[in-house]
Amino acid sequence: MEYFEIQGGKKLKGEIDVRGSKNATTPILAATLLTKKECILSNIPLIEDVFRMIEILQSMGVEVRRIGERKISVKAENVDPEKIDVEKVKQLRSSILLLGSLSARFDKFKLYHPGGCVIGARPVGTHFDALQKMGVEISQTDHVYSVNAKKRKANKVVLQEMSVTATENAMMLASVLPEKTVIKICATEPHVEDLGRFLISLGAKIKGLGTHTLEITGMPNLHGAKHTVIPDANEAATFLIMGVATNSPIRVKNAIEDHLDLVLEKLREFGADFKIGKDYIEVVPAKKLQALAKIDMRTYPGVPSDVQAPFGVLATQAQGSTLIFDTIFEGRFNYLSELEKMRAQVKLLNPHQAIITGPTQLKGSEIKSFDLRAGASLIIAALIAKGQTTMQDIYQVDRGYEKIEERLQKIGADIRRVKSS
Repeated sequence: MEYFEIQGGKKLKGEIDVRGSKNATTPILAATLLTKKECILSNIPLIEDVFRMIEILQSMGVEVRRIGERKISVKAENVDPEKIDVEKVKQLRSSILLLGSLSARFDKFKLYHPGGCVIGARPVGTHFDALQKMGVEISQTDHVYSVNAKKRKANKVVLQEMSVTATENAMMLASVLPEKTVIKICATEPHVEDLGRFLISLGAKIKGLGTHTLEITGMPNLHGAKHTVIPDANEAATFLIMGVATNSPIRVKNAIEDHLDLVLEKLREFGADFKIGKDYIEVVPAKKLQALAKIDMRTYPGVPSDVQAPFGVLATQAQGSTLIFDTIFEGRFNYLSELEKMRAQVKLLNPHQAIITGPTQLKGSEIKSFDLRAGASLIIAALIAKGQTTMQDIYQVDRGYEKIEERLQKIGADIRRVKSS
């Protein structure tokens, strides 16, 4: 077991890089199962969720070679889904993405229920409905999905909701079907587009990337490809909010402005400003932070739920009360109990809404991370706080942020990783 010790109250300064997108890398790794040819993937983040997905692929016989610090070769020539590592599937929410890619490759297989962050109900009905419209039969017991994809076919698919992973599963299956598939009510997040670009590089024809309607004409024998994963917009947003909350002029490198439009707008409403360059966004510290009447999290291009908790921490430093409304997940306010330990003024109204009042001088405390985004947000809180904070369960942070303490140390943060005795 490891934990973080963080001494708060220090201004940050310098440049911090954004790594490759976790939410693009895991579906692209799943999509390498669509071809027997070699795929070269670059800008892979060195994080636990990616390691687990690679290990799941390897357990089925996929060859994965590291050919650079963040560059790998993946060749899924000989794959046996019966050998899949059940325990790793249970640990990783992203393993649900194997439904689409394995349905494209195999007539029959079984997949265990996925794990991941406990941030609320994430039903798989939209996945099932989409794949069933494409001829895939899925039955389930308490722990296992049994899949029969013998009758897979191109079709018109209207998704039950704008689900990112359901969109990605349908895209992957459609990419091997030679007739045209039309998918409507698609998610449009940047990482969904990035998967689409990878599928195009494999040989699929896709119209409508970045819109809510996709037309996909696949081919049964996709070829290999080279692909560079996009920078992680959620990580970029975390670092930008960190700069604003700590009143620090940090430069966030590899941040893509077009992926952060509404995040930047909301930060400007709080009182922040930015210098935006070709490959960076730099925080201009605010003279005063002013609370927002309401900030709500919605499907893209809305403010993503993944940055709800960082905004919640920022609200503790703003003058007045901010209503935080997470319209997507009902379990993402678990970090508020930890903020209360640090003397934040918070009021949980219901599973989707909370009011945070500031400004508050946070105080160092013993806290723990309940999920990936909450963990990163509590690091921000600890950097603001007076005194020392000890943060447990940091594996959650490692799932999505590569060597976070080393990168923060380079911009002046007093944070260290400690092994429990």
